[in-house]
Amino acid sequence: MSAAPTADSARASLEALRTEIAKAVVGQDPAVTGLVVALLCRGHVLLEGVPGVAKTLLVRTLAASLRLETKRVQFTPDLMPGDITGSLIYDARTAEFSFQAGPVFTNLLLADEINRTPPKTQASLLEAMEERQVTVDGVPRPLPEPFLVAATQNPVEYEGTYPLPEAQLDRFLLKLVLPLPSRETEIDVLTRHAEGFNPRDLDSAGVRPVAGPADLDAARAAVAKTSVSPDITAYIVDICRTTRESPSLALGVSPRGATALLATARAWAWLTGRDYVTPDDVKALALPTLRHRIQLRPEAEMEGTTPDSVITSVLAHVPVPR
Repeated sequence: MSAAPTADSARASLEALRTEIAKAVVGQDPAVTGLVVALLCRGHVLLEGVPGVAKTLLVRTLAASLRLETKRVQFTPDLMPGDITGSLIYDARTAEFSFQAGPVFTNLLLADEINRTPPKTQASLLEAMEERQVTVDGVPRPLPEPFLVAATQNPVEYEGTYPLPEAQLDRFLLKLVLPLPSRETEIDVLTRHAEGFNPRDLDSAGVRPVAGPADLDAARAAVAKTSVSPDITAYIVDICRTTRESPSLALGVSPRGATALLATARAWAWLTGRDYVTPDDVKALALPTLRHRIQLRPEAEMEGTTPDSVITSVLAHVPVPR
């Protein structure tokens, strides 16, 4: 029986994820880091990008590299809540109803194009994401551990979509934006395909498990011991409070957003090899943690203001602790 992973061995295993995922996905290192941070914080991720930037492949490769079970749900306008959570099925042989588990009962749920399904079906994920359980017919059923929802959405095509309500957006720890690749990266992608790379066959690409649930447990325990000074706590609060006073915003960052920024900065500090959080850790995670938790005023949006530009401005104005 192998020994339980130490904090250092767990960090090394999670760092090895970058190399393993790079066998299948090129040039999306920030998104890979964001997914690892979310796993350490037991949070969920919203991946935004135009079609074809490897959002689905990224999640599938992460699951394969982590020895985690993954399931994919294509969200469509006719998808029902029970199609995700599961439902009671009548068994004629026993004359009783039995529960048929839905795809949400997995470690890593890929919710593809989540904004293509109506709010009623989107809301079926709320209990799973917040409570890590599903209640059907009054009976709560716990989800596997670890459990992460990675949802994707297309930022440019709005016809036939349903924008995620604020309550749903707030349940995502991070919103990661996957950009179009650079010219060099795109050449690398095409070269791999020309040499026979098949994105549907990760085994042939050489993707192997390099970490597992035990590594995540050890890493989470170490992250929980990462110290946060009172100055850093105050700095996070000041950032979030400043967004609530911004003339460009109709809605600033809530206290839940402040706790999310604390958690992600802590995880990032540990991943980079420190047992304490610095202001740079907070700045590094501010955009992905906060960009989906604020709401622009219509007039600011018409002037070309973006959530990222507001947060960047706030970071520039809030005094940094020394």
